[in-house]
Amino acid sequence: MSVKIRIKDIAERAGVSVGTVDRVLHDRPNVSKPARAKVEQALKEMNYQPNMYASALAYNKEYVFYLLIPQHEYEAYWAEIEDGAKKCEEVRRDFHISVEIVHYNRYDDASFKAECEEVFQKKPDGVILVPTKLDTTRLFTDKLHENNIPFIFLDSYMPDLKPLAFYGQDSFCSGYFAAKMLMLIASDEKEIMLMKLTKNGQVVSKQQDNREVGFRHYMHDHFPHIKITELQLPLDNTRKEYDKILEDFFTSHPDVHHCITLSSKAHIIGDFLLMTNRRDIQIMGYDMVGKNARCLKSGSISFLIAQHAYMQGYYCVDALFRAIVLKKKIQPVNYMPIELLTKENVDFYKRTQL
Repeated sequence: MSVKIRIKDIAERAGVSVGTVDRVLHDRPNVSKPARAKVEQALKEMNYQPNMYASALAYNKEYVFYLLIPQHEYEAYWAEIEDGAKKCEEVRRDFHISVEIVHYNRYDDASFKAECEEVFQKKPDGVILVPTKLDTTRLFTDKLHENNIPFIFLDSYMPDLKPLAFYGQDSFCSGYFAAKMLMLIASDEKEIMLMKLTKNGQVVSKQQDNREVGFRHYMHDHFPHIKITELQLPLDNTRKEYDKILEDFFTSHPDVHHCITLSSKAHIIGDFLLMTNRRDIQIMGYDMVGKNARCLKSGSISFLIAQHAYMQGYYCVDALFRAIVLKKKIQPVNYMPIELLTKENVDFYKRTQL
């Protein structure tokens, strides 16, 4: 059983006052170099381990973290992240942690810049950020670095911008894995469809771009004879417009029985397949959101790849807490699990591992 070391004990060993020890332990000013050296030597000799939790509670400071995240529907990957962040806020409430959530339009650089500026003006203690384009994101992160505001990247990793940490999947490995799982049921096909949600003809997610690199890498190495036909669905289309595009595609591609999307919107095709009673076609997609889960159980989605969005949100807030409040070192790269869900196991998937 370890013996509790009192400030008085440290002071006696160092030959200084209790007040001097207290100022050294809390890194306060007005301590001479010789006195600080004596206290630090005493701490080393006594193997003193500070109770960071007790110190943080006693300090009684309020901390405000900002979560800057794309606008979204309620039933979405991003909503799970928000729920996880708020759960961590609740768990750490004794330390006066608050999490403010700010939304930006992921397809509008001006929206991202405006929301970043608003967050910066609030003088946050820490920021959690879903980055957009590299150069656009750099404008914000440079200001955070200049003002010593720690920030964490969520979903997409941009190491050149030097975040405190990153939480998300290894996108390349995830895409590679997706192709491997799809080919368990589609290895005899001549053609598969890759569905992309696009804005002005471009996929706006760096994560999805990296997943596609991994996906195509696997297909090139193992199934080069299978044709990959892309289908672009504009992000701002209506349900009726999606149905028209999908009807035209499957009518003109009668040999396509398996599809994949590297986003969380597999349910767009899944719902169409159920509505039109096409039981010989399935799609594979990402994220255990409600609309996807319903299609998975109904059979129009074959597999979902899950990545614990809820836990990503929780871990990001907790990492800022540990780094800023407890002054602990944070692991810089934190990859989330790549998990495969089917209709047989989806009900047993737990979004939280707390």
